[in-house]
Amino acid sequence: MTKLKKNVRTLPVVVLCLFVLGGAAAFAQKQFKLIGRARPEVKVMLTGMVERDGVRIPVEKASAVKPGEILDWTITSANEGDAPASDYKAVAKIPAGTQFVAGSASADGSAAVTYSIDNGKSFSPKPTIDEKQPDGSVKKVAAPVTMYTQLRYEWADPLVQGGKLNASYKVRLK
Repeated sequence: MTKLKKNVRTLPVVVLCLFVLGGAAAFAQKQFKLIGRARPEVKVMLTGMVERDGVRIPVEKASAVKPGEILDWTITSANEGDAPASDYKAVAKIPAGTQFVAGSASADGSAAVTYSIDNGKSFSPKPTIDEKQPDGSVKKVAAPVTMYTQLRYEWADPLVQGGKLNASYKVRLK
Protein backbone atom coordinates (compact mmCIF):
# COMPACT_ATOMS: atom_id res chain seq x y z
CA MET A 1 0.00 0.00 0.00
CA THR A 2 2.88 2.38 0.73
CA LYS A 3 4.15 2.00 -2.83
CA LEU A 4 0.70 2.99 -4.17
CA LYS A 5 0.59 6.12 -1.96
CA LYS A 6 4.06 7.09 -3.19
CA ASN A 7 2.98 6.75 -6.86
CA VAL A 8 -0.18 8.78 -6.21
CA ARG A 9 1.90 11.60 -4.66
CA THR A 10 4.30 11.71 -7.65
CA LEU A 11 1.50 11.74 -10.23
CA PRO A 12 0.75 15.50 -9.83
CA VAL A 13 4.48 16.23 -10.22
CA VAL A 14 4.62 14.19 -13.45
CA VAL A 15 1.51 15.92 -14.79
CA LEU A 16 2.98 19.33 -13.89
CA CYS A 17 6.26 18.45 -15.66
CA LEU A 18 4.39 17.34 -18.79
CA PHE A 19 2.35 20.55 -18.69
CA VAL A 20 5.51 22.68 -18.36
CA LEU A 21 7.29 20.74 -21.12
CA GLY A 22 4.26 21.03 -23.40
CA GLY A 23 4.10 24.77 -22.76
CA ALA A 24 7.83 25.06 -23.43
CA ALA A 25 7.44 23.18 -26.71
CA ALA A 26 4.58 25.45 -27.77
CA PHE A 27 6.64 28.52 -26.77
CA ALA A 28 9.62 27.23 -28.73
CA GLN A 29 7.46 26.65 -31.83
CA LYS A 30 6.08 30.17 -31.56
CA GLN A 31 9.56 31.63 -31.08
CA PHE A 32 10.86 29.54 -33.99
CA LYS A 33 8.28 31.19 -36.25
CA LEU A 34 9.03 34.65 -34.84
CA ILE A 35 12.75 34.19 -35.50
CA GLY A 36 12.02 33.96 -39.22
CA ARG A 37 11.29 30.33 -39.97
CA ALA A 38 8.37 31.11 -42.25
CA ARG A 39 6.40 28.41 -44.04
CA PRO A 40 4.26 28.31 -47.16
CA GLU A 41 0.63 27.28 -46.76
CA VAL A 42 -0.99 26.45 -50.08
CA LYS A 43 -4.78 26.22 -50.27
CA VAL A 44 -6.12 24.36 -53.30
CA MET A 45 -9.59 24.72 -54.79
CA LEU A 46 -11.10 22.72 -57.66
CA THR A 47 -13.94 24.18 -59.71
CA GLY A 48 -15.73 22.71 -62.68
CA MET A 49 -17.84 24.07 -65.49
CA VAL A 50 -20.03 22.23 -68.01
CA GLU A 51 -20.06 23.51 -71.58
CA ARG A 52 -23.69 23.30 -72.68
CA ASP A 53 -25.19 25.00 -75.75
CA GLY A 54 -22.34 27.52 -75.88
CA VAL A 55 -22.82 28.45 -72.22
CA ARG A 56 -20.56 27.53 -69.29
CA ILE A 57 -22.51 26.33 -66.24
CA PRO A 58 -20.92 25.59 -62.82
CA VAL A 59 -20.91 21.82 -62.21
CA GLU A 60 -22.84 22.22 -58.95
CA LYS A 61 -25.66 24.04 -60.81
CA ALA A 62 -25.84 21.69 -63.79
CA SER A 63 -28.54 19.07 -63.46
CA ALA A 64 -27.14 15.90 -65.00
CA VAL A 65 -24.10 15.83 -67.23
CA LYS A 66 -24.78 13.95 -70.44
CA PRO A 67 -22.44 11.74 -72.49
CA GLY A 68 -20.40 13.84 -74.91
CA GLU A 69 -20.53 17.01 -72.79
CA ILE A 70 -17.26 18.65 -71.83
CA LEU A 71 -16.26 19.43 -68.25
CA ASP A 72 -13.71 22.21 -67.79
CA TRP A 73 -11.79 21.79 -64.51
CA THR A 74 -9.73 24.57 -62.91
CA ILE A 75 -7.31 24.10 -60.02
CA THR A 76 -6.60 27.31 -58.12
CA SER A 77 -3.62 27.25 -55.75
CA ALA A 78 -3.18 30.18 -53.35
CA ASN A 79 -0.18 30.55 -51.02
CA GLU A 80 -1.61 31.93 -47.78
CA GLY A 81 1.55 31.23 -45.80
CA ASP A 82 4.44 33.52 -45.01
CA ALA A 83 7.06 32.03 -47.36
CA PRO A 84 7.27 30.98 -51.01
CA ALA A 85 6.33 27.39 -51.95
CA SER A 86 9.30 26.06 -53.91
CA ASP A 87 9.01 23.14 -56.35
CA TYR A 88 5.24 23.48 -56.27
CA LYS A 89 3.22 20.84 -58.16
CA ALA A 90 -0.50 20.29 -58.63
CA VAL A 91 -1.89 16.92 -59.69
CA ALA A 92 -5.24 16.61 -61.46
CA LYS A 93 -7.24 13.42 -61.76
CA ILE A 94 -9.15 12.48 -64.87
CA PRO A 95 -12.40 11.18 -63.37
CA ALA A 96 -13.63 7.68 -64.20
CA GLY A 97 -16.13 7.75 -67.04
CA THR A 98 -14.41 10.71 -68.69
CA GLN A 99 -11.66 11.13 -71.27
CA PHE A 100 -9.01 13.87 -71.37
CA VAL A 101 -9.46 16.37 -74.21
CA ALA A 102 -6.11 16.51 -76.04
CA GLY A 103 -4.44 19.93 -75.99
CA SER A 104 -6.73 21.33 -73.28
CA ALA A 105 -4.19 21.52 -70.43
CA SER A 106 -3.04 25.05 -69.61
CA ALA A 107 -1.59 26.86 -66.62
CA ASP A 108 -0.40 30.23 -65.39
CA GLY A 109 3.30 31.01 -65.43
CA SER A 110 6.08 28.64 -66.33
CA ALA A 111 4.26 25.35 -65.73
CA ALA A 112 5.32 22.15 -67.42
CA VAL A 113 2.50 19.63 -67.90
CA THR A 114 3.12 15.90 -67.72
CA TYR A 115 0.67 13.01 -67.98
CA SER A 116 0.20 9.63 -66.31
CA ILE A 117 -1.32 6.47 -67.73
CA ASP A 118 -0.66 4.41 -64.58
CA ASN A 119 -2.66 6.30 -61.93
CA GLY A 120 0.18 8.61 -60.94
CA LYS A 121 3.04 6.13 -60.56
CA SER A 122 4.93 7.86 -63.38
CA PHE A 123 4.50 11.02 -65.45
CA SER A 124 5.76 11.97 -68.90
CA PRO A 125 5.21 14.83 -71.36
CA LYS A 126 4.29 12.14 -73.92
CA PRO A 127 3.43 8.78 -72.34
CA THR A 128 4.19 5.73 -74.45
CA ILE A 129 3.01 2.14 -74.57
CA ASP A 130 4.48 -0.98 -76.14
CA GLU A 131 2.87 -2.02 -79.40
CA LYS A 132 3.50 -5.40 -80.95
CA GLN A 133 4.51 -5.15 -84.60
CA PRO A 134 3.51 -7.61 -87.37
CA ASP A 135 7.04 -9.06 -87.35
CA GLY A 136 6.72 -9.84 -83.61
CA SER A 137 8.94 -7.00 -82.40
CA VAL A 138 7.75 -4.42 -79.87
CA LYS A 139 7.78 -0.71 -80.58
CA LYS A 140 7.13 2.24 -78.24
CA VAL A 141 4.25 4.38 -79.50
CA ALA A 142 2.37 7.36 -78.11
CA ALA A 143 -0.33 6.34 -75.63
CA PRO A 144 -3.81 7.40 -76.70
CA VAL A 145 -5.38 10.15 -74.54
CA THR A 146 -8.09 7.63 -73.61
CA MET A 147 -5.44 6.01 -71.36
CA TYR A 148 -4.55 9.22 -69.47
CA THR A 149 -5.43 8.99 -65.76
CA GLN A 150 -3.78 12.12 -64.30
CA LEU A 151 -2.01 15.36 -65.20
CA ARG A 152 0.73 17.04 -63.20
CA TYR A 153 1.54 20.73 -63.38
CA GLU A 154 5.05 21.71 -62.23
CA TRP A 155 6.12 25.32 -61.88
CA ALA A 156 9.77 26.33 -62.26
CA ASP A 157 9.23 29.47 -60.18
CA PRO A 158 8.09 29.32 -56.53
CA LEU A 159 4.50 30.14 -55.64
CA VAL A 160 5.16 33.40 -53.81
CA GLN A 161 3.57 34.45 -50.53
CA GLY A 162 0.11 35.83 -51.37
CA GLY A 163 0.38 34.46 -54.93
CA LYS A 164 -2.16 32.45 -56.92
CA LEU A 165 -1.77 30.00 -59.79
CA ASN A 166 -4.45 28.50 -62.01
CA ALA A 167 -4.22 25.30 -63.99
CA SER A 168 -7.01 23.89 -66.13
CA TYR A 169 -7.92 20.95 -68.32
CA LYS A 170 -10.97 19.53 -70.05
CA VAL A 171 -12.52 16.09 -70.09
CA ARG A 172 -15.36 14.66 -72.14
CA LEU A 173 -18.00 12.48 -70.51
CA LYS A 174 -18.03 9.03 -72.14
